[in-house]
Amino acid sequence: MSADKVAGLVAQKLASTTGRPEPDISCPKDLVGKVGTTMRCKLTASDGSTLGVTITVTSVDGKRINFGFEADAKASPAR
Repeated sequence: MSADKVAGLVAQKLASTTGRPEPDISCPKDLVGKVGTTMRCKLTASDGSTLGVTITVTSVDGKRINFGFEADAKASPAR
């Protein structure tokens, strides 16, 4: 799954969960469709602070990749 698609899906899920606008999320590479694969993405808030987000593939069904994500507990301040 492309890095842009992963970032977009995570942003949509976060927005629907929090009731806030979609955050800016960037992922460094495409997500490999293998259960257990992890990738680190970065969420940049409107104030410029950043938060790491870990993406983990939970299942693969044909070409469909299902994944979960967890944001770090602490943000890095804006530069």
